[in-house]
Amino acid sequence: MTTSQTAATDETTTGTVEMEPRRPDLLPPWHTPEREALQLQARAFATDEVLPVANELDPQKGEIPQRILERLGELGYFGITVDREHGGLGLGVFEYCMVSEELARAWMSVASILARSQGMGTSVADPDRRATLLRKSAEGSWIGAVALSEPDAGSDLANVQTRAVREGDEWVITGHKRWCGNAKAADFIQVLVRVADPEPGESRSRGLRNVLLAKERGSFPAGLSGYPIDKVGYHGFLTWDLEFDGVRIPADDLIVGPGDGDGDGGSKAGFAEAQAFLNTARVHTAARAVGLARAAVEDTTTYLQEREQFGHPIGDFQALRFALAEMAAQVEESRAFYRQVAHLLDVGVPCEREAAMVKLQATEMAVRVTNQAMQLHGGNGYTTERQVERHWRDARLTTIFEGTSEIQKRIISDRMLPRSPLT
Repeated sequence: MTTSQTAATDETTTGTVEMEPRRPDLLPPWHTPEREALQLQARAFATDEVLPVANELDPQKGEIPQRILERLGELGYFGITVDREHGGLGLGVFEYCMVSEELARAWMSVASILARSQGMGTSVADPDRRATLLRKSAEGSWIGAVALSEPDAGSDLANVQTRAVREGDEWVITGHKRWCGNAKAADFIQVLVRVADPEPGESRSRGLRNVLLAKERGSFPAGLSGYPIDKVGYHGFLTWDLEFDGVRIPADDLIVGPGDGDGDGGSKAGFAEAQAFLNTARVHTAARAVGLARAAVEDTTTYLQEREQFGHPIGDFQALRFALAEMAAQVEESRAFYRQVAHLLDVGVPCEREAAMVKLQATEMAVRVTNQAMQLHGGNGYTTERQVERHWRDARLTTIFEGTSEIQKRIISDRMLPRSPLT
């Protein structure tokens, strides 16, 4: 028996020993003592501190409490991928996803809030300011939001119409953004805007830039208003529909990247930045999806031993045992895949296709597995008395955000097949 699989001491009425769900080990080639220690730390935090809060607040559509955010900062999880020089853990996408799986197993929103740090919103031109923001990001005092999508620009980000106009030493932003998670509670919002229109024959993404809107937590600056979107799941923080009506930000508050130009909109910098962000985000989403599906498998393993029908625990029935086996196999498959793609990102191998593949495969898997878990829970699964309904609701979203499954299929197929000149 491994350290991740233990037997309960109490016996059921049938005399059989109940087995606790098996939790994932780090095996070669991914295992290091440092990674194992980080995984076990994250697992204990998720189990002991996050899960009880999720069980209490998610049914109320409550937000992540401040004490959980503070603990994430203390543990260093807001700066997993930030270098040690700036107060981060100096680790890679692999560790970021590994920790996020553990957190998503308890509450997906806590895994998701990590994506709003990790050095996001720090790529400004001034090196001293950038260093200061990196340190704040790593400690959890620079947690952001990303405003990419619009009512008519979701999958089609090149169609962004929110406009930033230069007036002296300021950018003036006007437009409508949607699906902006954590917007009001954030310290900043990174906004994809159009600063110039493409010329005839140029790419529609030309003239897009990311601007940095610094703000106070819990409020909106002058000219920015919005309302929270009522979601069926993914509680823990609010998701906003935002209206920008002449919001002013300093001219220097542009997000810049390697080889970036002078900010006149003559490049496709904003679109390229968004795509690079999405590659990591898609692998992170795959890890979160694995965490949700794993939660469903673990909860179902316990339930099949607890629930009795016809004089036996329902886990004795072969059909249900085989269903659980298939669920577990699918989770292991997706975990192996996201670890591989995370490793590719860490070593600098271009893997846009693979990121799309793992996002597609893992999220669709999570929907299937959590749906099957609901079925195996029977009527009890269709209540808020059991955690499985939360896993199911949250898993359903993973096939939509960070690019729908259909968009992932387009990315993959476009890198496999040429297009006919007739299309």
